[in-house]
Amino acid sequence: MKKIAFILLAAVLFLAACGGESTEGPEATTKEETKKVTIGVTQIVEHPSLNAAYDGFRKALEDAGIDADYKVENAQNDNSANTTIANNLVSAGVDLIFANSTPSAQAVASLTKDIPIVFTSVTDAVSAELVQSMESPGGNVTGTVDTQPDAIPSTIAFLKDELGAKNVGMVFNSGEQNSRAQVDAVKEQMSAVGLNVVEASVSTSAEVKQATESLIGKVDSLYIITDNTVVSALESVISVANDNKLPMMVGEFDSVKRGGLGAYGFEYYDIGYEAGQMAVKILNGESTPADLPVQFPQNLRFVLNQDTVDALGLEVKDAWNAEFAE
Repeated sequence: MKKIAFILLAAVLFLAACGGESTEGPEATTKEETKKVTIGVTQIVEHPSLNAAYDGFRKALEDAGIDADYKVENAQNDNSANTTIANNLVSAGVDLIFANSTPSAQAVASLTKDIPIVFTSVTDAVSAELVQSMESPGGNVTGTVDTQPDAIPSTIAFLKDELGAKNVGMVFNSGEQNSRAQVDAVKEQMSAVGLNVVEASVSTSAEVKQATESLIGKVDSLYIITDNTVVSALESVISVANDNKLPMMVGEFDSVKRGGLGAYGFEYYDIGYEAGQMAVKILNGESTPADLPVQFPQNLRFVLNQDTVDALGLEVKDAWNAEFAE
């Protein structure tokens, strides 16, 4: 009997020990490690708007609990470097590529149909041949655009009705698809309301000041769109505008903070964050780029620079419903 009792006791202890080591249940789930992913980041040039978009993208992944390593590359507005960066990121076999600008997105999209690509700071994703349509991208690329349908007509109306503009100068890089699309849209809409666009084209940031100076005497105002080459050298434009008392409307809020008169727009941080939310869905296997519609920015606002308003001697009207840049 003693022997049987000993065997039964041993069996009970063994089963209890096995139960204590079970990997099933909530405790085991909490010990499961989050998979680390590698994100390739390609950005065409260094300037505050694009930097803010990248910050927003990272914050969205952080908020979602994504454990990510980032391979960050900046082409400094060099097309050759942009192509090299795209090759390097694709060859590295990263889990996802964040492309911050039209040229950056085009370069990586031309090299891979397998790695998911999420872009932002792109103006016309369809014309840039990044997606088949805004609603159904149809491939391995999707993201958020930096154009809001009401922004250009609102800016044109302000230039004409509130500033009395007739001839509007536009400095831009004609070799950048993003910029050409915007300028063409602006010209068409300005022509419809009797305004004239005077163009000044550049290919590098070093040419921006001279191009702006070439407009003096030909224009009564300036409209600087979200052109990466020009925005990266915006202080040159601001200097010329201030010296000649030219009101300068811009395409986004960071350029207002730097000295532009005003903008109908949105925060680049926000469209970066929204792109990051799309990346989270892709990385978690909830969606693919093909079925994630391209998103427009939300919440169009009108923001003015108080110092520039004062320097131009403008009276701010209640009807403008304007905010002031911080």
